Formats: sequence, structure tokens, C-alpha cells
Amino acid sequence: LVLTKESTAKARGLQPLARIVAHSTNSQHPSEFTLAPCGAISKLLAKTGWKVEDVDLWEINEAFAMVTMMPMKEFNIPHDKVNIHGGACALGHPVGSTGSRIILTLIHALKRTGGKRGVATLCIGGGEAVGVAIELV
Repeated sequence: LVLTKESTAKARGLQPLARIVAHSTNSQHPSEFTLAPCGAISKLLAKTGWKVEDVDLWEINEAFAMVTMMPMKEFNIPHDKVNIHGGACALGHPVGSTGSRIILTLIHALKRTGGKRGVATLCIGGGEAVGVAIELV
């Protein structure tokens, strides 16, 4: 995974796969860390102006299965749009590179399904979560 400015990619003759539309962080009480992705998703939707139905696919890291289930319930995200190739329980949770793994999984899933917009999010110990909204280019 390489992140760069559009001008740098053009100067080097590189074709970007996707662009970051927005990113977010969320913090809450450490005992509620499994709910933190909900806050990150709320912030992403506010920043982008997207509605849940505007998002083609979701990658919600499942450090624990309920981490994925909580945003699905809170935002009424259809199951068939979440972790379509299996989440961390199926693909693994490589500590230190989970963010890269879920973003790349999301990009390739969007390409395979003809989607354009995606959201990736994961919880972090200590009651935090991060999220990113992407669009294929």
C-alpha cells in the first residue's frame, strides 16, 4: 500500500487505485472499545455527506465478531455489503498492518464487484477507532 499525493503519482507515471475522501477517529471509554467504530463511521458519513446506502462496500475489522455487528445494527448496514470476502476471523488480524489489509481488501472487493465507494474502519484498544472513506478512481 502506497499513499501519495495525486501530483506525485502523475509525476512518476503511477495510476492510483483509489482516493481517500475522508478519514476519522473516535474515542470513548476504554470499556466500550467495541462500539468505537460506530463513532468513526458517524464522523465519516458527516464529513463525506454520504448516506449508508451511498456506500457500496464496508470493511469493518472484527477483532471480535461483535465489533462488526454493532455498526451493522446501528446504521442498518446490509450484511451482504460487509466484509464480503470474510473479515479478520477468516482472513486474519495482522497486528500493526490491519489498516493496510482492510483498505486493500476493500479496494479489490470494490473493483471485483463494480462498486465505487467504500468505508473501512477498525477499533483500537483503549476505546478508540479509526475510519477511512475511499472512492475508486
